Amino acid sequence: MYIKEVTVTNESGLHARPATFLIQRANEFKSSIWIEEKDRRINAKSLLGVLSMGIVQGTTINIIAEGMDEVDAVDSLCELIESNFAE
Repeated sequence: MYIKEVTVTNESGLHARPATFLIQRANEFKSSIWIEEKDRRINAKSLLGVLSMGIVQGTTINIIAEGMDEVDAVDSLCELIESNFAE
């Protein structure tokens, strides 16, 4: 299991378009991937799950992965978030 903390700096947080980019990237990996914020953990490959978190700008989350490509998965998702989803 590999975990990394990242702060969402994107103005719209993880809503609609950024969430779609995140899910598409997560689905490129075989590992199980979760997003954790406080005491909630959701599947990072689920649009409904990501949107239900209501993650706004300035929220610090944990990206967690478990599987054969867990490090690459977490690092890739954190880079995507830190780049403000290339917007």
